[in-house]
Amino acid sequence: MQIEENILKKVNEWLSPAFDDATKENIKEMMEASPKELTEAFYKDLEFGTGGMRGIMGTGSNRINRYTLGKNTQGLSNYLKKAYPDEHLKVAIAYDCRHNSDTLARVVAEVFSANGIKVFLFSALRPTPELSFAVKYLGCHCGIVLTASHNPPEYNGYKVYWTDGGQIVPPQDTGIVAEINSISFEDIRFTPKNELITYVDKDVDEAFISASVKNGSFNARGKDNFRIVFTSLHGTSITTLPEVLKRAGYENVYIVEEQATPDGDFPTVKSPNPEEPEALTIAMQKAEETGADMVIGTDPDSDRLGIAVRNREGKLMLLNGNQTMVLMTKFLLDQWKNDGRITGKEFIGSTIVSTPMMHKLAEAYGVECKAGLTGFKWIAKMIKDHPEQPFIGGGEESFGFMVGDFVRDKDAVTASLLACEIASEAKAEGSTLYEKLLQMYVDFGFYKEHLVSLVKKGMEGAEEIRQIMTDLRNKPLETINKSRVTRIEDYQSSVARNMITGEEEPIAIPKSNVLIYYTEDGSKIAARPSGTEPKIKFYVSVNTNLPSADRFEKTERELQQRIENIILELGIGA
Repeated sequence: MQIEENILKKVNEWLSPAFDDATKENIKEMMEASPKELTEAFYKDLEFGTGGMRGIMGTGSNRINRYTLGKNTQGLSNYLKKAYPDEHLKVAIAYDCRHNSDTLARVVAEVFSANGIKVFLFSALRPTPELSFAVKYLGCHCGIVLTASHNPPEYNGYKVYWTDGGQIVPPQDTGIVAEINSISFEDIRFTPKNELITYVDKDVDEAFISASVKNGSFNARGKDNFRIVFTSLHGTSITTLPEVLKRAGYENVYIVEEQATPDGDFPTVKSPNPEEPEALTIAMQKAEETGADMVIGTDPDSDRLGIAVRNREGKLMLLNGNQTMVLMTKFLLDQWKNDGRITGKEFIGSTIVSTPMMHKLAEAYGVECKAGLTGFKWIAKMIKDHPEQPFIGGGEESFGFMVGDFVRDKDAVTASLLACEIASEAKAEGSTLYEKLLQMYVDFGFYKEHLVSLVKKGMEGAEEIRQIMTDLRNKPLETINKSRVTRIEDYQSSVARNMITGEEEPIAIPKSNVLIYYTEDGSKIAARPSGTEPKIKFYVSVNTNLPSADRFEKTERELQQRIENIILELGIGA
């Protein structure tokens, strides 16, 4: 395989004295033994996506390593100094259970310190929501967490948080990228000022755990009769969630010991992602052994959670992210309503690819539902941009939820406690979380969603994804499952078109490579390339009326058939 000239140019840069001997030796080995691997490692530079920067660890500009992270950190340091020229700059850094997370976190800390910036570095792995909390608690200008969330073991990543505890958004993101792109690897300051690096742990832990209990507790009844199986899936939530549940009054918590030890290889699961039913297999087995009412599983950095509850037959079933989101949101809305706190100014948050049922809830309770792009940084931005509107809670379909605004990112710790509060109270009433969901379908409409993720790796995969989106734009579908397409929203061009009248209107949400089709029968199909993984995702939502809970099974089969028809017609079957 012949190596392209532009890639060789990058390779030669990495063979300069600015790089260590081990890196240069690794590059030479790839040049001789694996030109394709070399090409994959250098054909592009890692960029910030919806969740920061994430990629495979290794040598190269398209890999996570001390140089790519060092360059980002140097650029970020330069930006901070320009943004806050007269302030003593402070940053907080946390990391998860992944291979090299601790050493990479130390590299990032050293680069910040070399630039004269005070660093609060967690002494051991911690959940991502605790980092978001710590940024505000410690009065920091920004925060970094080293994590690749639920990606495979070979991945790691770098999320950047700003002063409000939310991930970076415009204008900070573009400003930071510009600074990063303006420097070379030779500009990175790697020599630390160790006196500027302080390790943090128990004090911040205590503050975060106390805040989680305060925000996630609602005096639920029946805690002594409620059984929970919890798995951290080898991740960080083991450091905080058991203590949060204990302080909230839950004594019957069974921890999946086989998955309790943090391990970047994630040896007991194919994927450490609670969105995947397989990830909760061991926990579900333990739940049957113990007669548990609920199963909770969190991903490696503890920002998303999966929940399994018992259905009418007493069998455990995994709720999807949309179901969990609407159950939690309705519970919070009920609490606010009962406390007389709803005035009409409040809002709940969601995303453009999540269930339309969130808008139905907002309408029913007299609050606003703000929907943004995928990623909780946009919900955090809503809170920041609208301080006059109290934020109740919000979530997204990818198993993330945020209770209030004390954390400004997905928070599986507090959300797990909230789920237990709802389910424990339901059991004390003689009901279940499942029955609560069915009643919501009766009251607000039966919305059923399905996600299709097509993995397309490498350069060829990236081109394939680009072509799929191009075809959907340039050759728009006129019907889907025999239902006429009535509206297409293109978030890349910021234009929504009425396909019946031809009228167009602007979309106020920031530009993003997302397309959403709406059909006459109420179906909604969204397509977007993932910002953090080599995937293109299709989000399918269908709905109908549900006259009574007893009609659920029959109606669900009908909606499932509609979803399958749409997947077949679009040719996106995984």
